[in-house]
Amino acid sequence: MSTEAEVPAPPAARKGRAGGRSARVALRAAPLAEDIRPVRPGMEGGAYKPLNDGDMRAIYEAALTALETIGIADAPETGVEYMVAAGASYGEDKRLRFPRALVEHTLSIARKDLVLHAQDPACDLDLSGHRVHFGTAGAAVHLVDVDEREYKDSTIGALFSAARVVDQMDNIHFFQRPMVARDILDNREMDLNTLYASLSGTRKHVGTSFVDPDYMRDGLELLRIVAGSEEAWRARPFASLSVTFVVPPMKFATESCQVMEVAIKGGMPVLLLSAGQAGATAPAAIAVRWCRPLPSALAGWFTSTRSRRGIRRFSVRGLLSPTCARAPCPAVRGSRRSCLRPWARWASFWACRPGQRRAWPTLSSPMH
Repeated sequence: MSTEAEVPAPPAARKGRAGGRSARVALRAAPLAEDIRPVRPGMEGGAYKPLNDGDMRAIYEAALTALETIGIADAPETGVEYMVAAGASYGEDKRLRFPRALVEHTLSIARKDLVLHAQDPACDLDLSGHRVHFGTAGAAVHLVDVDEREYKDSTIGALFSAARVVDQMDNIHFFQRPMVARDILDNREMDLNTLYASLSGTRKHVGTSFVDPDYMRDGLELLRIVAGSEEAWRARPFASLSVTFVVPPMKFATESCQVMEVAIKGGMPVLLLSAGQAGATAPAAIAVRWCRPLPSALAGWFTSTRSRRGIRRFSVRGLLSPTCARAPCPAVRGSRRSCLRPWARWASFWACRPGQRRAWPTLSSPMH
């Protein structure tokens, strides 16, 4: 028998409860797995059908009739050349008309799939089937200052910040320039800075616009530099051009068509905008409202496909814009493979390459 007093063992440390508050906080903060995210790139759409098959066929037939009998005015000379060579007719009234069989044949050989590339391949968008993707859009000229409770002009810095936000948002899949850089007064500088700010802010596909064919050529040079070479840019064009190519009723916007031609020849996808506003530039009734932008969109799509010789295959999609009660309308994303589907200082961008991120440079001097 031991004479030494036995020392009791210290009590075991109390174990924390599994699934406690810290675990719940960590679970909520962790990114959702791809398969359980409520909004994912390429989710299937097509469930909303406000018109039946007969209604849609009637709208389509009306659009073909309008293209064949009324035609589109004010086409640029190069566009007239391309389209007449393809089978369109150019009348004494200087309107281009598109035979029904010609439009239907071009639609029949259209591509039914397309990948919209991004700087980061993980952000590429597959546009095949009925896949749906969400993104920004618009051309806001003011922002709301929530602290001072007032409107302020949108700036290039705000645009860059918006691109950075989109880059981190799982439920926003592409970045189309949502605001105008009003602190840059020169149109060329604004267009180029808009493109650079967007490319610097996000890895996702970006969309922008240009107001002059020469500015578009400068923009293409910037895109080649970011891509690393002409070949790399054409293999994976990660930016697209948004262009309002028509003015109602049934007229081409000549200068915009010239910008579009430069973009397509440079390998840039194109989004053609033809959206009538109900009760203003288009009738209020939904079925009749379709009949106004659809012929224009088809004409713009046909023009874009013929403005780059050697094009053989195209892609067909529909785009629904909920903004300002605009009509659902087709649009075109075109490059070597067109798609009917439904943005610094000058010295700073030369070093920009995919994957690099930096603070927005101060616009202390004009670009030259």
